[in-house]
Parts: sequence; C-alpha cells; structure tokens
Amino acid sequence: MATVVVGMLFLAVFPARTYLRQRHSLSAAKARLHVLAQQNTALDKQVKKLHTDSEIERLARQQYNLVRPGEEAYAILPGPEAAHTHTVKATPPKKHKGFWSRAWDDVSFWN
Repeated sequence: MATVVVGMLFLAVFPARTYLRQRHSLSAAKARLHVLAQQNTALDKQVKKLHTDSEIERLARQQYNLVRPGEEAYAILPGPEAAHTHTVKATPPKKHKGFWSRAWDDVSFWN
C-alpha cells in the first residue's frame, strides 16, 4: 500500500515540476518578445527617419563636416600652449645602501 502511494507521488511530482518549469520559461519568452518588439518598433522609426533628406543632411553636417554650396566652413584650432615659466630641480638619485650600511643605520638609530 505504501509503495503504491509513493509510486503515485513519484508519478505526479515529475510532471508537475516539468509543467512549472515550462510555465516559467513561457513567461520569460513572452517578456523577451515584448522587449524585442519595442526595439523593433524603435528601429523601424529610425529607418524611416534615415530615409528623409533632412536627416541625411543633419548626419552629413554632424559626422562629416559637410557644407552646402556657398557656405563656408570654419575650424577652430587650439591655441599654442603657454610656455612653462617655472623650472623643476632635478634631484640626484639616491645611492643604494648596502646591507651593512642599512644594518649599521638601524643599530645606530637606537643610540
């Protein structure tokens, strides 16, 4: 009798887990589909906008610095850098002390 009950529970648990897992997977897929649909709509709007002359002109002016015939393009260059008025003294490199010199410094420190 107990084995029959355990067998029935065993047969009911696995399909229930599979059903719950599939339901969760379905809801995740629906959420992803919604996000992709929104992105697709935004891209469609961008494609339509890119087919207009005004958008093409705006991009040409912005990205490639193009001008219409009769217009003059100006470029503002950075000015010359100011000369440094202060000088920095170079410090000579420190001599590397040997082992005995460092040991003597440590011992003489305590006197």
